[in-house]
Amino acid sequence: MVAVVTDAPLPERLARAITLAGPISLAQYMGAANAHYYATRDPLGRDFTTAPEISQMFGELIGLWLADLWDRAGRPAAAYVELGPGRGTLAADALRAMAKAGLTPDVHFVETSPTLRGVQAERVPGAIWHDDTTTLPGDIALLAVANEFFDALPIRQLVRSLDSWHERLVACQDLLFLPIAGNAVPEAILPPGLRNAPPGSVIETSPASVAVMRDLAGRIARQGGAMLAIDYGYEGPAIGDTLQAMRAGNFANPFDNPGEQDLTAHVDFATLAAAADAEGARAFGPVDQGALLIRLGIDARAAALGDAVRADRDRLVAPDQMGGLFKAIAITALDWPQPGGFV
Repeated sequence: MVAVVTDAPLPERLARAITLAGPISLAQYMGAANAHYYATRDPLGRDFTTAPEISQMFGELIGLWLADLWDRAGRPAAAYVELGPGRGTLAADALRAMAKAGLTPDVHFVETSPTLRGVQAERVPGAIWHDDTTTLPGDIALLAVANEFFDALPIRQLVRSLDSWHERLVACQDLLFLPIAGNAVPEAILPPGLRNAPPGSVIETSPASVAVMRDLAGRIARQGGAMLAIDYGYEGPAIGDTLQAMRAGNFANPFDNPGEQDLTAHVDFATLAAAADAEGARAFGPVDQGALLIRLGIDARAAALGDAVRADRDRLVAPDQMGGLFKAIAITALDWPQPGGFV
């Protein structure tokens, strides 16, 4: 077998792997591209901007949301956990708000990027890093946050032809990557209501997202705690191709320049909720981000901060901006109280 040159640029490595073994799954392509992308740069503010970077109000309200649940649950020993914490901005704002409510937990970040770990260490000294959720503390309650985390996890796509469904694969010729249809897949793996969708229809799944949710929800069910996940998405299963790439604030072709642009897909919140339920946890939502932040008191906080934050408040909650596009679900242990903002 010919060895793959590991120090070559990512497109060359992917092209060589495809040449040697044939087309790869979209999940493999997306996983490799995003792993390289996040490991080699801090993209925030350059390729995209997240809610915590828009205003401190976002992280503060999440911190108070967690502190309220923790207080009503009897103030157990707990750890703060954040999946994909970006620059650590959300954590810093949330921890500051939690401390005012008497909650000062140890901080655990699930983050693989050496570049972002360095930035996070400056914002949140004393944080403990994990490559995945499997090494998180196993003997205390977990207060977890996942903001724009699940959208970057790899997805699979199934595409409908005239008479069957096929998994979408990625082929390559002369460093040009393009999606192709693979072998037909059994209809039994598809949601019954979508099996007869018209030709060209696309169904997306994210086994990686389900695995993360099941592990974390199982820990919360056993140890106590809660999780808030916020992302852009929908209640599936549904038809639609949501794979997209962002570069310098603009949409780009997801199959151009792998590893040099952020690849994301909309999150199926219904599937995540079902995964949490399967592990013995309770799921709430989804609710629109705007509705959640208003219920948690963003207007009062904005008034206290003054007119300078009015535009930031609107960007976070307006239905035609992040407030309508982004949604949230909450996961709690069965014996924990109902979370605020979810009715």
